[in-house]
Amino acid sequence: MPPDFSFEQTFAGTVCGIDEVGRGPLAGPVFAAAVVLPRDLPPPLDRELDDSKRLSAKKRERLADIINGCAFVGIGQASVAEIDQVNILQATFLAMGRALDALRSQTTVDQALVDGNQRPPLPCPVQCIVKGDSRSLSIAAASVVAKVTRDRLMTELATVFPGYGWERNAGYGTAEHRDALGRLGITPHHRRSFAPIADLIGNR
Repeated sequence: MPPDFSFEQTFAGTVCGIDEVGRGPLAGPVFAAAVVLPRDLPPPLDRELDDSKRLSAKKRERLADIINGCAFVGIGQASVAEIDQVNILQATFLAMGRALDALRSQTTVDQALVDGNQRPPLPCPVQCIVKGDSRSLSIAAASVVAKVTRDRLMTELATVFPGYGWERNAGYGTAEHRDALGRLGITPHHRRSFAPIADLIGNR
Protein backbone atom coordinates (compact mmCIF):
# COMPACT_ATOMS: atom_id res chain seq x y z
CA MET A 1 0.00 0.00 0.00
CA PRO A 2 1.31 3.48 -0.82
CA PRO A 3 1.55 6.12 1.92
CA ASP A 4 -1.51 8.24 2.63
CA PHE A 5 -2.81 10.87 5.07
CA SER A 6 -4.32 8.39 7.56
CA PHE A 7 -1.95 9.36 10.39
CA GLU A 8 -2.19 13.07 9.64
CA GLN A 9 -5.99 12.97 9.75
CA THR A 10 -6.02 11.71 13.35
CA PHE A 11 -4.69 15.05 14.61
CA ALA A 12 -6.15 18.53 14.72
CA GLY A 13 -4.06 21.45 13.58
CA THR A 14 -0.94 21.50 11.44
CA VAL A 15 0.93 18.20 11.13
CA CYS A 16 4.41 17.83 9.73
CA GLY A 17 6.40 14.80 8.70
CA ILE A 18 10.07 14.49 9.66
CA ASP A 19 12.67 12.10 8.29
CA GLU A 20 16.44 11.90 8.20
CA VAL A 21 19.02 10.64 5.76
CA GLY A 22 22.68 9.89 6.18
CA ARG A 23 23.00 8.01 9.46
CA GLY A 24 25.07 5.23 7.93
CA PRO A 25 27.62 6.86 5.61
CA LEU A 26 31.31 7.15 6.41
CA ALA A 27 31.42 10.74 5.15
CA GLY A 28 29.25 13.83 5.11
CA PRO A 29 26.69 15.40 7.44
CA VAL A 30 23.38 13.89 8.48
CA PHE A 31 20.33 15.69 7.10
CA ALA A 32 16.69 15.92 8.13
CA ALA A 33 13.65 17.49 6.52
CA ALA A 34 10.37 18.61 8.07
CA VAL A 35 7.45 19.02 5.68
CA VAL A 36 3.86 20.23 5.90
CA LEU A 37 2.06 19.09 2.77
CA PRO A 38 -1.13 20.56 1.36
CA ARG A 39 -3.87 17.96 1.80
CA ASP A 40 -4.93 18.48 -1.83
CA LEU A 41 -1.74 17.23 -3.43
CA PRO A 42 -0.97 18.51 -6.91
CA PRO A 43 -0.12 16.02 -9.65
CA PRO A 44 2.05 14.03 -9.87
CA LEU A 45 2.57 14.02 -6.08
CA ASP A 46 -0.92 12.61 -5.63
CA ARG A 47 0.09 9.52 -7.63
CA GLU A 48 3.86 9.18 -7.28
CA LEU A 49 4.95 10.34 -3.81
CA ASP A 50 6.45 7.44 -1.88
CA ASP A 51 9.30 6.42 0.39
CA SER A 52 12.45 7.85 -1.21
CA LYS A 53 14.06 4.40 -1.23
CA ARG A 54 11.34 3.17 -3.59
CA LEU A 55 11.95 5.94 -6.13
CA SER A 56 14.60 6.38 -8.79
CA ALA A 57 17.07 9.23 -8.39
CA LYS A 58 15.50 11.02 -11.35
CA LYS A 59 12.00 10.76 -9.88
CA ARG A 60 13.22 11.87 -6.44
CA GLU A 61 14.76 14.98 -7.97
CA ARG A 62 11.55 15.84 -9.82
CA LEU A 63 9.30 15.24 -6.82
CA ALA A 64 11.59 17.15 -4.44
CA ASP A 65 11.33 20.23 -6.64
CA ILE A 66 7.53 19.94 -6.67
CA ILE A 67 7.39 19.49 -2.89
CA ASN A 68 9.58 22.54 -2.37
CA GLY A 69 7.22 24.50 -4.60
CA CYS A 70 3.92 23.56 -2.95
CA ALA A 71 4.67 22.68 0.69
CA PHE A 72 6.23 24.23 3.77
CA VAL A 73 9.71 22.71 4.03
CA GLY A 74 12.43 22.98 6.65
CA ILE A 75 15.90 21.49 6.25
CA GLY A 76 18.40 20.80 9.02
CA GLN A 77 21.76 19.12 9.24
CA ALA A 78 24.39 18.14 11.77
CA SER A 79 28.02 18.34 10.80
CA VAL A 80 30.64 15.62 10.79
CA ALA A 81 32.25 17.31 13.81
CA GLU A 82 28.95 17.15 15.68
CA ILE A 83 28.46 13.50 14.73
CA ASP A 84 31.91 12.68 16.10
CA GLN A 85 31.31 14.72 19.23
CA VAL A 86 27.84 13.58 20.31
CA ASN A 87 27.29 10.31 18.31
CA ILE A 88 25.15 9.75 15.24
CA LEU A 89 21.82 9.34 17.06
CA GLN A 90 22.13 12.61 18.95
CA ALA A 91 23.39 14.34 15.80
CA THR A 92 20.32 13.04 13.97
CA PHE A 93 18.14 14.57 16.68
CA LEU A 94 20.01 17.87 16.24
CA ALA A 95 19.30 17.79 12.50
CA MET A 96 15.62 17.04 13.12
CA GLY A 97 15.36 19.89 15.61
CA ARG A 98 16.96 22.29 13.16
CA ALA A 99 14.66 21.16 10.36
CA LEU A 100 11.65 21.76 12.60
CA ASP A 101 12.98 25.19 13.61
CA ALA A 102 13.35 26.11 9.94
CA LEU A 103 9.81 24.89 9.29
CA ARG A 104 8.35 26.78 12.25
CA SER A 105 9.81 30.00 10.87
CA GLN A 106 7.28 29.59 8.04
CA THR A 107 4.22 28.05 9.70
CA THR A 108 2.87 26.77 12.99
CA VAL A 109 3.35 23.10 13.79
CA ASP A 110 0.99 21.34 16.20
CA GLN A 111 2.15 17.75 15.71
CA ALA A 112 5.18 15.99 14.27
CA LEU A 113 5.17 12.53 12.72
CA VAL A 114 8.70 11.11 12.85
CA ASP A 115 10.00 8.11 10.97
CA GLY A 116 11.33 5.30 13.15
CA ASN A 117 10.97 4.32 16.80
CA GLN A 118 13.32 6.81 18.49
CA ARG A 119 11.68 9.99 19.71
CA PRO A 120 13.66 13.19 19.17
CA PRO A 121 13.35 15.95 21.80
CA LEU A 122 11.23 18.39 19.82
CA PRO A 123 9.20 21.39 21.07
CA CYS A 124 5.89 19.88 19.91
CA PRO A 125 4.05 16.58 20.34
CA VAL A 126 5.72 13.73 18.48
CA GLN A 127 4.41 10.41 17.19
CA CYS A 128 7.02 7.95 15.98
CA ILE A 129 5.95 5.69 13.12
CA VAL A 130 7.99 2.64 12.21
CA LYS A 131 8.46 2.57 8.44
CA GLY A 132 6.71 5.92 8.42
CA ASP A 133 8.23 6.91 5.09
CA SER A 134 6.16 4.18 3.43
CA ARG A 135 3.01 4.89 5.48
CA SER A 136 2.66 8.66 5.87
CA LEU A 137 2.69 11.02 2.92
CA SER A 138 4.19 13.81 5.04
CA ILE A 139 7.08 11.61 6.15
CA ALA A 140 7.53 10.32 2.60
CA ALA A 141 7.84 13.91 1.41
CA ALA A 142 10.42 14.62 4.11
CA SER A 143 12.37 11.51 3.09
CA VAL A 144 12.48 12.64 -0.53
CA VAL A 145 13.54 16.20 0.26
CA ALA A 146 16.19 15.12 2.77
CA LYS A 147 17.63 12.51 0.41
CA VAL A 148 17.81 14.83 -2.59
CA THR A 149 19.30 17.68 -0.54
CA ARG A 150 22.03 15.48 0.92
CA ASP A 151 22.80 13.77 -2.39
CA ARG A 152 23.25 17.15 -4.04
CA LEU A 153 25.68 18.21 -1.33
CA MET A 154 27.70 15.00 -1.61
CA THR A 155 27.88 15.46 -5.38
CA GLU A 156 29.27 18.97 -4.81
CA LEU A 157 31.81 17.66 -2.29
CA ALA A 158 32.86 15.00 -4.79
CA THR A 159 34.15 17.74 -7.10
CA VAL A 160 36.41 19.02 -4.32
CA PHE A 161 37.47 15.55 -3.13
CA PRO A 162 37.39 13.34 -6.25
CA GLY A 163 38.11 9.65 -6.23
CA TYR A 164 35.83 8.51 -3.42
CA GLY A 165 32.76 8.21 -5.63
CA TRP A 166 30.56 10.38 -3.41
CA GLU A 167 28.56 11.43 -6.45
CA ARG A 168 27.51 7.77 -6.71
CA ASN A 169 27.67 6.40 -3.15
CA ALA A 170 26.71 9.55 -1.17
CA GLY A 171 29.47 8.76 1.32
CA TYR A 172 28.35 5.22 2.13
CA GLY A 173 31.02 2.58 2.64
CA THR A 174 30.95 0.97 -0.78
CA ALA A 175 33.91 -1.00 -2.11
CA GLU A 176 34.85 1.99 -4.24
CA HIS A 177 34.80 4.32 -1.25
CA ARG A 178 36.79 1.97 1.01
CA ASP A 179 39.37 1.39 -1.69
CA ALA A 180 39.80 5.15 -2.10
CA LEU A 181 40.29 5.54 1.63
CA GLY A 182 43.28 3.21 1.41
CA ARG A 183 44.71 5.04 -1.60
CA LEU A 184 43.82 8.66 -0.91
CA GLY A 185 43.42 8.79 2.86
CA ILE A 186 40.89 10.54 5.08
CA THR A 187 39.28 13.89 4.24
CA PRO A 188 37.84 16.51 6.60
CA HIS A 189 34.39 15.17 5.66
CA HIS A 190 34.99 11.66 7.00
CA ARG A 191 33.44 10.63 10.32
CA ARG A 192 36.36 9.78 12.56
CA SER A 193 34.14 8.12 15.17
CA PHE A 194 32.97 5.50 12.65
CA ALA A 195 34.86 2.22 12.88
CA PRO A 196 36.40 2.05 9.37
CA ILE A 197 37.81 5.57 9.73
CA ALA A 198 38.83 5.09 13.35
CA ASP A 199 40.65 1.91 12.37
CA LEU A 200 42.57 3.75 9.64
CA ILE A 201 43.57 6.47 12.09
CA GLY A 202 44.64 3.86 14.62
CA ASN A 203 46.78 2.10 12.04
CA ARG A 204 48.76 5.23 11.19
